[in-house]
Amino acid sequence: MLGTVDAVAVVESEFAKLGLDARLVERLTGLGYEEPTPIQREAIPPLLTGRDLIGRAATGTGKTAAFALPLLHRLASATSRTKPTTLILVPTRELAMQVAESVGRYGLPLSARVLAVYGGQPMDPQLRALHRGVDVVVATPGRALDHLRRGTITLDGISVVVLDEADEMRDMGFAEDIEAILAATPKTRQTMLFSATMPPRIKAIAGRHLTKPVEITVAGELVAAGELPRVRQTAYLVPRAHKLAALGRVLDAEAPKAALIFCKTRSEVDELTEALAARGYRPEALHGGMAQEQRDRVMRLFRSGRADLLVATDVAARGLDVEHLTHVVNYQLPLGTEPYVHRIGRVGRAGRDGVAITVAEPREQGALRAIERVTGQRFEYARVPTAADVQARRMERAAVEIRETIAAGGLERFLGALASLGGLNPTEVALAALKIAHSAKFGGAPDTADIPVAAPEQNRGGPMRNTAPSRGYNTRGPGPGLACIFISAGRQDGIAARDLVGAIANESGLPGRDIRGIEITDRFSLVEVPEDAADHVIESLNGARLRGRRVTARRDRRHEGAR
Repeated sequence: MLGTVDAVAVVESEFAKLGLDARLVERLTGLGYEEPTPIQREAIPPLLTGRDLIGRAATGTGKTAAFALPLLHRLASATSRTKPTTLILVPTRELAMQVAESVGRYGLPLSARVLAVYGGQPMDPQLRALHRGVDVVVATPGRALDHLRRGTITLDGISVVVLDEADEMRDMGFAEDIEAILAATPKTRQTMLFSATMPPRIKAIAGRHLTKPVEITVAGELVAAGELPRVRQTAYLVPRAHKLAALGRVLDAEAPKAALIFCKTRSEVDELTEALAARGYRPEALHGGMAQEQRDRVMRLFRSGRADLLVATDVAARGLDVEHLTHVVNYQLPLGTEPYVHRIGRVGRAGRDGVAITVAEPREQGALRAIERVTGQRFEYARVPTAADVQARRMERAAVEIRETIAAGGLERFLGALASLGGLNPTEVALAALKIAHSAKFGGAPDTADIPVAAPEQNRGGPMRNTAPSRGYNTRGPGPGLACIFISAGRQDGIAARDLVGAIANESGLPGRDIRGIEITDRFSLVEVPEDAADHVIESLNGARLRGRRVTARRDRRHEGAR
């Protein structure tokens, strides 16, 4: 076995071989990085030579370090640092904070000045930081464009632009913003584009703004290989009325160290958080309806372990990376297979084991089969644990905790209490202590209610329902499999198609490519979405803001009878 010094030397040499600045190599060693991931190994060398790059890589592949380390290497040799030299565009504020934190952590020995710029935050702190001077700006496209128009960010000194999760930015309606921002940067810049998928609009942006790029594809969250190593995927089929009870049993049996539980809408997140808290768990809610300081507080609680369950919408959870996360739970299935892939990619990272649990209704088996076809993996259909199962698991964990406590020592201070119980049966004393500890941790009587379960259908390979493409909105109604939604904002409110697509994608998580047949009139707008997503989209949009105006949404009344 290698000694400590030799092991460190091997680690250093692996990153040093890539050509990185020695200070960055030393920093990576100090952070515990053992070896480059495939995307880092393939992307860093050409990026260090100044090449443009297209990387097809998803969350969990190490892509943040793949683009951050080369731009920091360039910063290390910069002779002047009076203006921002790097702009990183990301789809959400959560990802902006995460990327900014990572770049700052890697660049600590270089005194790298990194600023996250995103909406939902007052402008003044951002303006003060920009005035003091920053090297790297990590921004959402909308807020970056706001600063550009105000003249509070100058891009003439930008030498590196990174487009991270470009397909997500496209789905959220940011394609035009990206074009405008890139047009304001020097043509001599180095450009890096990272995307899990490569739709035509992203290919077009790459073709216009990248010069002879190196192209790299790395299998991560099912990007190419159709597999999710080290993630156990389990599904429970239960009627809707029993889903909460089933979730409680599963959580009791699994005892996750930290779990991320997904719901579709804000109201469903709040309802489930309250229900879990009433059952004795420590949940926190996270969704787009919360103020930024609330979201920051929730994430501090979750990262510190003071909350062990985080109940969130897809949009709010984008970009989250919590090292001690062990479980992802789909309490409600997402709208499509790609969001499912992004959800379960939160666990099983960096060689760690992870668990993905889905609590589904029997009628949702078609959606589960679609996920199986995309992932190339079958769900393990499991029986909901009984009350006896849960009790047995608790006793097993109690025995483990007792052994660990004895091994840790420090029990002498309890000898006095034990001596006062002299004359009692030692076995009964131990059992009574177990009973007290169990009651304190898990409450009163266990849940013994029967939970009906459904067996999976035998025909697991049936075809998905085919949804025809939209014909565009007209008086005959939406296309087959689609629903027409009325939104109370139009041209008079400054609404453009990209505003509608961005709002729907951001609030509901519905991919932008599923939003069709957009028609904007002076006072209202109409859009077509898949029928099975319509009610979710309507609920997500009601109360949201478009161009500063609160809107309402409903099914278009001219076609309600066609349902």
